Amino acid sequence: MTHDFRETPLPTDALADEALDPAVGIAFTEGPVCAADGTVYFSDIVNNRILTFHPDTGRYDVFREPSGRANGLLIDVEGRLLACEGNEFGPGDDGGRRITRTCLRTGKIEILADRFEGLRFNAPNDLAVRRNGQIFFTDPCYGCRKSMELDHDSVYRIDPDGTVTRLLTQPEIQRPNGIAVDPEERTLYLVDSCPVVGGNRKIWAFDLDEAGDVSNQRCVTDFAPGRGGDGMAVAADGTLFVAAGIARPRGEHETADVPPGVYVVRPDGELLGRIPVPEDVLTNVTFGGDDLRTLYVTAGKTLFSTRLREPGWVVHRA
Repeated sequence: MTHDFRETPLPTDALADEALDPAVGIAFTEGPVCAADGTVYFSDIVNNRILTFHPDTGRYDVFREPSGRANGLLIDVEGRLLACEGNEFGPGDDGGRRITRTCLRTGKIEILADRFEGLRFNAPNDLAVRRNGQIFFTDPCYGCRKSMELDHDSVYRIDPDGTVTRLLTQPEIQRPNGIAVDPEERTLYLVDSCPVVGGNRKIWAFDLDEAGDVSNQRCVTDFAPGRGGDGMAVAADGTLFVAAGIARPRGEHETADVPPGVYVVRPDGELLGRIPVPEDVLTNVTFGGDDLRTLYVTAGKTLFSTRLREPGWVVHRA
């Protein structure tokens, strides 16, 4: 389904407050996730650290430095912090290029996966989890592609026994980025954002079976030729909140046709509205607050927040 994204209205039925207020400003923010106690964890990729924001005090702290160039973060059903340690926005090869899990009570870090068929991952970007412990993650390369050991940009599944399975790769997808599972755990959503002229700017949906395999690929929406989606989250009613767009195109591969904001999209592709975000580059979203009606948005140097009328959904509070 295609749209004129420049004419997208404010999603008044979704928002309880039209204000989008800066929560805290840092450097290059990514991967927000909100723990059950209200603490927001998010990545500051350029400075190679994970930060925490405390809504009750308005302060932020450094949780981990260095972070392995952590990008996407998520909390699993047992309250542990999962991290995609990437390989971008830093000198040399200082990224972890792996998926880790941290016990927030003890601080113990486990490496869940760092290789596929004996080769290091490219730059793990984002992840989603199921109640049964399955983890899905994307592994694109948006940086120097000479650093790639694998010759593909793919989506993987980690099963509870540690088995790593490649689910999707070229030619079905081009450059996988954001990933999410719907609350019913029957649909896997994937951002396919390839920063080349004519590259994909699509949100794909796949049927997800009990074993964790995918089928029935279909396009939910297409942001081309503007900047496509980056990260996304799925609300309790199945609505997608997608971080996308840009005010100042960075090259010939993208246009200003998609203004920066959080695009609210139904699973059938109906565009419900856009929450404007006054900063480039918009990266990711998550739900938080006692009622899961606070939407946190990472963009540029800032962690934004706004209130929603209806609750979001996260697996560790399902």
